[in-house]
Amino acid sequence: METTTDLSGLNDQQRNAVISNSKRLLVLAGAGSGKTKTLLQKLIYLIEEKGVSPSNIIAVTFTKNATNEMIDRLIISADESGEYEKLSGDKNLSKSEKDRFRNEYQKRYKWIDALTIKTFHSFCYNTLRHYGVNEFDNKFKIIGNENTEEGEFIKNKAPETAFEVIHKLLIEQCEDVEYLLKLKRYILDYLIDKIHLKENDRIPRDNKYYTTLNGTRVTSKSEQSISDWLYRHNINFEYEPKINVKEFSFNPDFYIPAANLYIEHVSNKSYPMEAKEQQFKIGNILYAKTPESMTTDSALINQTLDKLLKNRLPADYNKSFTVNFREEFNHYHENVKDFIRQIIRVTNMIKVENIGLDTVLENAEQDQHERVRHFYELTIPIVKKYNNYCTDKSYLDFNDLISRSISLFKNHSDIANKYRNTLQYILVDEFQDVDNLQIELIRLLLTDNTQLFCVGDDWQSIYGFKGSNLSYIVEFEKYFKNAEVIKFNLNYRSTQNIVGASNEVIKHNKFKVDKDIQASKKSEHKIVIYSGNNEKENIQFCLNRVKELMNEGISNDEILFLYRRNNMFLPYDRKLKNEKISGKTIHASKGLEAKVVFIIGLTEGSGGFPDIWLEDRIYQVIKKADYDLLMEEERRLFYVAITRAKDKLFLVTEKGNESSFLKEIPEIFTVRTTASVKSVVDKVILCGNCFSQLEKLFIYCPYCCQKIEGVSS
Repeated sequence: METTTDLSGLNDQQRNAVISNSKRLLVLAGAGSGKTKTLLQKLIYLIEEKGVSPSNIIAVTFTKNATNEMIDRLIISADESGEYEKLSGDKNLSKSEKDRFRNEYQKRYKWIDALTIKTFHSFCYNTLRHYGVNEFDNKFKIIGNENTEEGEFIKNKAPETAFEVIHKLLIEQCEDVEYLLKLKRYILDYLIDKIHLKENDRIPRDNKYYTTLNGTRVTSKSEQSISDWLYRHNINFEYEPKINVKEFSFNPDFYIPAANLYIEHVSNKSYPMEAKEQQFKIGNILYAKTPESMTTDSALINQTLDKLLKNRLPADYNKSFTVNFREEFNHYHENVKDFIRQIIRVTNMIKVENIGLDTVLENAEQDQHERVRHFYELTIPIVKKYNNYCTDKSYLDFNDLISRSISLFKNHSDIANKYRNTLQYILVDEFQDVDNLQIELIRLLLTDNTQLFCVGDDWQSIYGFKGSNLSYIVEFEKYFKNAEVIKFNLNYRSTQNIVGASNEVIKHNKFKVDKDIQASKKSEHKIVIYSGNNEKENIQFCLNRVKELMNEGISNDEILFLYRRNNMFLPYDRKLKNEKISGKTIHASKGLEAKVVFIIGLTEGSGGFPDIWLEDRIYQVIKKADYDLLMEEERRLFYVAITRAKDKLFLVTEKGNESSFLKEIPEIFTVRTTASVKSVVDKVILCGNCFSQLEKLFIYCPYCCQKIEGVSS
């Protein structure tokens, strides 16, 4: 097909994607294969060759930075003077200055200004602002968390964060005494005492594993139940007071001063009672025994203790029981914060997975673990209050922006049809990162005549923990009927050794689309795998290599350090800060590239990489975790890290504790170097004539008088 648009810079695969008329097209593009370039060329082709009005096109991205990059590339392609390219690459300009220049130049080119290039959230934000009045208050504000990057929504930010709102609602809910005590019991048991863990994973004090509602540490769960009953009934008690009647000292389990009564709780952990009972009788001391069996039934506890104390407390004894949030959680502020963060996480997961709150609670109630059941019993009422509060205050969070837009399109066909008729060409970048809500939104915008053009790489899907669903790209044809899939298999970024190694690593994943990625760049440099004896040696190795690279003329901004977790880089950062090495988590490096990349922390096990984190069972109620799939995401993360490197790649590990990922790279692509280890066997010097063992300083053999070779006199 002949075109007047210049497509000479594209390879055959890229050109086929640009000129395709498919209504549903997925471009499966390997790392460094020019997928964003192709998407932008598709956009230009539609306008210049097909005569499509820019207002009929939307390009959707995941981050504001990606949106800005798209706009920058389009302006550069239109700006024949080359001025904007210089401005956008000027490191001396601040972000706000670059934003101002971008807006200014964008308005100069009407075709660019008429395009809709937005993040999913920005698109939904504008939709609800302009047309969502029948669905939600269109004067809404955006509510986020303390570390949320509101970006373009900063002007319409809610005056309070999600954390602050939930904290306020939790305090309000705790005006119900039963709820407050259940919450305190949950926090004491599972966030402080961690009773769901094995005993050797817990930290007891004086062999006492359980904390009571009044803060006393006790030996057993049953003693905790008795203590809590006394606390709930405003009955003061002493735990294990020391008494000496006549023959020996001992510690009864409880003493209740108001009733002048001692209670011994009898269980299989108790010491024999006969001797202690004898002492009680000798001293004419009032005491009672409670059996272990009663503590398995809360009603029986209540009945037994009530009967025991009924006529033994003074007539004027004060039974009124008042508690408040501030006093009850005075020593547990950080634990309450942890609980609130869990509520926020659960709230976001529920929204992304698009599950009803009652369904979540029903699923939780079926869980075999008491901890999980109790968590949701406490959490779901707060989530309901939070959702109602946000509606009442006209707050939307980022997930709400999408779900409310979906609801708008479902409930108001006039608005939906307006968008369907206008947005005839939908282009989606980084399609491997879509979640359930985003896919539902896309489908609601589609008609039989809409062209859907998606680009992405299933091998680079690394946001499963945020809710992205890999199956939408791997099984694209299942979700979008009569779809065409075009694979880009030429990597323009990395050398053949880097590309070859990344291909071999990703082959170990099962849930993927097979691609045969080739490198366009050739180089004699192999991947260097360095194994130090310890972290200090690894840091020194990296420092030496960085200095060598900079002496070779490679600038510091072309050297990138990557790591799985932030804490891995801290000791390196202290040593390398004089060289000024860019360091990023692998997640943050997505979309970046550098001439030289160092991947550090490639060790096995906890704190290394792969870092499989099977999340708390609490979250499995909403979305099941699968160890194999988590390992595959870790491998994709390693793939992303490897493919950031253009020319040279250094993989840094520790001798004897190498990451299993390193074993997946064939030796043909690597050169291995390691720190030397001293021999554990001292060198033995033998006489060459009589083979007698000699001392190091001997010049002549004392046994046969032969001169020792290699020793000067």
